[in-house]
Amino acid sequence: MAVEMAMLHDISKCTGCRACMVACKQWKDLPADRTPFVGEFQSHPDLSPTTLNLIRMKETIDDKGNFRWDFLKFQCMHCGDPACAKACPEEALVKKENGVVSFIEENCVGCGYCAQNCPFSVPKIDKERNKSTKCNLCEDRIANGMVPACAKTCTADAILWGTREEMTAIAKKRVEKLKEKYPNAQLYGVDKSNGVGGTTMMYVLTDKPSVFGLPDNPKVPASLTVWKDVVQPGGKLLLGASAMAVLGGLIANAVSKSKEDDMAEGGKKDE
Repeated sequence: MAVEMAMLHDISKCTGCRACMVACKQWKDLPADRTPFVGEFQSHPDLSPTTLNLIRMKETIDDKGNFRWDFLKFQCMHCGDPACAKACPEEALVKKENGVVSFIEENCVGCGYCAQNCPFSVPKIDKERNKSTKCNLCEDRIANGMVPACAKTCTADAILWGTREEMTAIAKKRVEKLKEKYPNAQLYGVDKSNGVGGTTMMYVLTDKPSVFGLPDNPKVPASLTVWKDVVQPGGKLLLGASAMAVLGGLIANAVSKSKEDDMAEGGKKDE
């Protein structure tokens, strides 16, 4: 049985150097994205088919009026119960025992159901190749006993890689220490009882998740579970591929609408 691994990002240690972004592009041989300057230090507005790892930069003013930058490394979360894998009709996304949500590109048909249903809005569709894209945690590197490129290049000790047990222990110690300065400091993704079964990409945060653009309570919609476990297996035999694609689209759109409603409701609560 494979050992479950995990990546830990401690935002209190991140300097926002973006070396992890560069290392990701270099290892995967991805081109640079041309992005317009909009008067901010944020280099990329979001993930893209050629940017699978992103540093989100947030200006924060604390309750004492002190200014600081917060930097969060954003990529595929590699959920324990991945909505993307449940939504995929072609088994192009597979959850592995080591914690990685693996992407099998040759199986992908570019339907976009993974992008519509991901609670973190991670997968992006490459329209030129008609393929989905996302981080695979440098699966080729870890298969050979190497560290993912982003973690390997981090010099601030902000990105760590190891067994889930090791990362969880380190994360808990760091949060306890941070609470002296940040009362709202907390872990993210460590608890497997959350709506997505925990995440392989774990965080030490200085405040609640929504402050950094992460959903406070990510979840896999019940309708998607029905689609994967009940409708899809029987439907493929009875309806054929074309009809299943249409049915899948209807369910995916319903789930996407539900996710938008949940986000809107969450926004109202924060107001």
